[in-house]
Amino acid sequence: MKDKYDAVIIGGGFFGLYIANYLSKFFIKILVCEQNDDFMQRASYSNQARVHNGYHYPRSILTALRSRLNFPRFIKEFEPSIVKDFDKIYAVPRLLSKVTASQFEIFMRRIGAPIRRAPKKYENLFNKDLVKDVFLTREYAFDANILKNIMVDKLNRSAVDKQVLTKAVNVKQYNSDKIQVTLIKDNQEIKIIAGQVFNCTYSQINYINNNSNIGLIPLKHEFTEMAVIDVPDELKKLGITLMCGPFFSTMPFPPLKLHTLSHVRYTPQFTWYDEAENYINANDMFDKISRKTRLAYMIHDAQRYLPSIGKSKYIGSIWEVKTVLPLSEVDDSRPILFRKNAGLRNFHTIMGGKIDNIYDVAYEIDLMFK
Repeated sequence: MKDKYDAVIIGGGFFGLYIANYLSKFFIKILVCEQNDDFMQRASYSNQARVHNGYHYPRSILTALRSRLNFPRFIKEFEPSIVKDFDKIYAVPRLLSKVTASQFEIFMRRIGAPIRRAPKKYENLFNKDLVKDVFLTREYAFDANILKNIMVDKLNRSAVDKQVLTKAVNVKQYNSDKIQVTLIKDNQEIKIIAGQVFNCTYSQINYINNNSNIGLIPLKHEFTEMAVIDVPDELKKLGITLMCGPFFSTMPFPPLKLHTLSHVRYTPQFTWYDEAENYINANDMFDKISRKTRLAYMIHDAQRYLPSIGKSKYIGSIWEVKTVLPLSEVDDSRPILFRKNAGLRNFHTIMGGKIDNIYDVAYEIDLMFK
């Protein structure tokens, strides 16, 4: 590593890699550092691999519209990683839903999201006593491994300095417009100077802030389980989401050629909040919490609505820390967290709840440097 950079990006998830590449439009010497032994191994991999098209957010017009706008752009830019060989179904229950079936359909038509009543062969998969309507939509999945390779290739072509097994510990103001970043690599402490620093560490955002005596950002963390299942034949070419209340979702998971199953009640297994007086490192919590699958509970509830999912075979589980802005839970929105000069001049904090939100970040960066 050099000892001086125009920009340093802390965190080698998808957001960190994309931002590092995007900043090459404005800067020459750029460093992206990741504490794990490879890029995109945590939250960028451990998710439902959904490229959102607005359907998930019938209670947040802004999030839904942003998804609709970003969807075609993401599909075009990352086409090799996009998996389209399945139909995406959204079903709305008769009871307990926060939106009715008619409200869901009207909302999607208003934002321009393709939607129509599902064919009978799909309707017949559901328990009609509990499910009001079933819709055929347009939504895809992405293969995180292919997406990572695309991003690393982009960085190679833009000559961004990439460092793994490199942990950022803290930041401090070096002078009026430069930041000093302290890194640990090979058990050695390294101090580098950067003109701009972007904290893209997701669940670790407040780890940097806490160590740097910068005020913590209100964040909620959930220790989560996505069950990995081999679904019966009639579900193999389907992604299915029941919403918006007794929510569960099963999606193709391209890296494993299987499906994941998540449930609004059973996927989050433990919850905590970042507090200045009692800060808990999310990575430490991730390592300490015992892992016990709740698949039986997920299946028990899901098969009431979708009986054939009860024939699925359990393969394993993907565990992760999911981090959200507590205020966004009121309407289930997923806004971008983008804080410029977050406690220090030229130190910026970024967190996104959806992978296709990245274009909202690009827009903000353009405003900063164009």
